[in-house]
Amino acid sequence: MPVIKVERLTKVFRSYKRVPGFSGAVRSLFHRETTEHVAVKDVTFEIEEGEFVGFLGPNGAGKTTALKMLAGLLHPTSGDARVMGYVPWERKEAYRRQFALLLGQKNQLWWDLPAEDSFELNAKIYGLDWTLARRRVLELSEMLGVTKQLATMVRELSLGERMKLELIAALLHEPRLLFLDEPTIGLDVVSQKAVRDFLKNHNSSKKTTIMLTSHYMDDIRELCPRVIVIDHGSLFFDGPLEEILHRFSAEKILTLHLRGGNTGRLSQRFSVQGKVLEDQSTLFQIKVPKENAIAIAKELLEEEGVLDIDIEDPPIEEVIREVFSRNRNPS
Repeated sequence: MPVIKVERLTKVFRSYKRVPGFSGAVRSLFHRETTEHVAVKDVTFEIEEGEFVGFLGPNGAGKTTALKMLAGLLHPTSGDARVMGYVPWERKEAYRRQFALLLGQKNQLWWDLPAEDSFELNAKIYGLDWTLARRRVLELSEMLGVTKQLATMVRELSLGERMKLELIAALLHEPRLLFLDEPTIGLDVVSQKAVRDFLKNHNSSKKTTIMLTSHYMDDIRELCPRVIVIDHGSLFFDGPLEEILHRFSAEKILTLHLRGGNTGRLSQRFSVQGKVLEDQSTLFQIKVPKENAIAIAKELLEEEGVLDIDIEDPPIEEVIREVFSRNRNPS
């Protein structure tokens, strides 16, 4: 039985249009005009226990709205969802004890208290024995390298330290399911890697099911074998991350390693074949249409002084960005 089963989930936000002026205010007492925004539309997918799934989409695609419905914070307009056998928006206590939602731009720790005090409060809320819970806090904080920060006021912590402690708070009650919305947003490269390594190890050792939204493709590439992509609120893709390259990338990148001496001659000859990305004495790189890649590679290998050639797909983030751009600006 899937941990998450979503069928035609839809969320429409309705708002009232305010007409300016006194006469508009009076008219609004008797007749209000509404506008509708479809945030999520007919989304269907299933996630099995222990999966680590990336949830991708441009800003405004509906990712956070979908996560909030699965966490029970929002009621859908239509459709259905079952999470660990529960209807999320019924918010039954047994369900709330089995998942955690971590929003990268929201705080769950008390700003004016040491993090350890917030953990003790959370333990009481979940009915946990503080002696056992504190042992778990120390274990997690050691893994994340923030043991010394437990007694520090949250407001005095760096963003990276605070996010690691927020993660500990989310995992304190050992949830079976973890929703992560931009957990590494704003973090430096070192902190991002520390959080990624921790999540990878936690998913592997605890078999926790994790849904992750992130704009950092390094997060997705390192953590998520499978991705669900939504755009304009609708499901666009569901499958292995690498399949996005094969299905949606129309280009290949050819990198030619040279003995030396290239002085722009390759650019002059091959610029009509594609987009030249690099042209140095010992390195030449060009992006070409996928269907022409083999023929152009053969031509490049016939050039003087060639040592080796690499044929690669464009970076995943570039492909996804191009797909979203294409969808939002159809020709």
